Amino acid sequence: MWQNWSLRRRINVLLALVLMLGLAINIGRLVLEAAPRVLAEDQSVIRLTRAFLETIMDEVNEAPDPDARLNRIVGELEQLRHVSVSRTSAAAHPRPPSGEGARAAPAWFIALVHPDKTSVIMPVIVAGRAETLVITSHPDDEIAEIWDGIVTQLIVGSLVGLALFGITTLVVGRALAPLGDLSEAMSRIEDGAYDARVKPGGAPELAALCAKLNHLAGALGEAVEEKRRLAERTVSLQDLERKEIARELHDEFGPHLFALRAHASALMRLPEAAALDVAAMRRHGQAILDQVNAVQQFNRRILERLRPVGLAELGLREALGALVRLWRESRPEVAIATRFAETGVRSNETAELTIYRVVQEALTNVFRHAEATAVDVVIEPLQQTAGGQRRLYTRVCVRDDGRGLKAEHKLGFGLTGMRERLLALGGTLTVASTASGVTIEALVPTDAMVPADAA
Repeated sequence: MWQNWSLRRRINVLLALVLMLGLAINIGRLVLEAAPRVLAEDQSVIRLTRAFLETIMDEVNEAPDPDARLNRIVGELEQLRHVSVSRTSAAAHPRPPSGEGARAAPAWFIALVHPDKTSVIMPVIVAGRAETLVITSHPDDEIAEIWDGIVTQLIVGSLVGLALFGITTLVVGRALAPLGDLSEAMSRIEDGAYDARVKPGGAPELAALCAKLNHLAGALGEAVEEKRRLAERTVSLQDLERKEIARELHDEFGPHLFALRAHASALMRLPEAAALDVAAMRRHGQAILDQVNAVQQFNRRILERLRPVGLAELGLREALGALVRLWRESRPEVAIATRFAETGVRSNETAELTIYRVVQEALTNVFRHAEATAVDVVIEPLQQTAGGQRRLYTRVCVRDDGRGLKAEHKLGFGLTGMRERLLALGGTLTVASTASGVTIEALVPTDAMVPADAA
């Protein structure tokens, strides 16, 4: 049940229990102190009354009528609230008279505090006769006063407690008011309204939480917008790549197909001639073979662009080795140094294709634009920890000693497409240019998130 209560209800219940406990402790203290207080009052009254009677007995015996004088004094003492004095003979043992309190307390409280009255017998000599005076305390008024104090304390304490409870409830309610706004804002953010904001208020901790939620909503909105732009850019790049492939097919395949058609038509007309021209047949046949070889090379180049040959069959290391060997054969004047470290991670097909494409695009840019004499290609594993999670990457670094990039240079479609591809996968691509060359570095995620303390 406690777990199902709201924070405000928990605070209110705890506050009410604390106030009730404090009031109960105070009332209990008054009740525990009541009996010693009544007893001390009894002893004090009896002691003072006895001392007073001992002091005036000489004056009573010197009076013309000692009995009348003593009776008058006893009668005057009967008017006191807390004590009474009565005369009796020395042989008599009367029951102590019960005094009447000015204000009655409950019987259970009287029984708890002072169940019996206190009486003291005081022997005296009156006109040469031995008598006794019975001094009886009457704590009823004292008990009533204590009871009234307890009741007053209970009433006043309850009113003060209610006032404190009301004030604290109001303060706590205002302090926790941002929680409702936070919950509503979270619901709106969950529904996709990333422009939802919460006005910081309440306690400093809640105000800081509101500010962080606003920052989170803004970051989520920016991330969603960036995702939308990325998707739009990806579609645009795909369309552009399709147009380039379509143009190459038109520009390359068209002439080759036309030449094949022309030579095939010429071959078809040769049998109609009066004499068979073997040389012409061979010439047209060789032309057809040349065109077929050209079409095959172009087809291989297109397939290489769409899907690296041998990547799935031979693996990433062998595919990259074949790519580097191809460039070394075509550009022997440029020294290409490679260092392919074993990643030792659960790499997937998408990650391997991305790594291959980054190296392919970087080397293409080097040989087309850099005018470099040396290129370093490094592929190695890398670990990064963020938010208690350790993520494994493959670091791809291609560095050349070429002329670098101009300050106003913008990345081409190839590197732009690679950067957006890596962003979609959760990686990064950076291009740094200096006077001594260009460095392209990519971090490609190679497996899923794992705890930072995992073995």
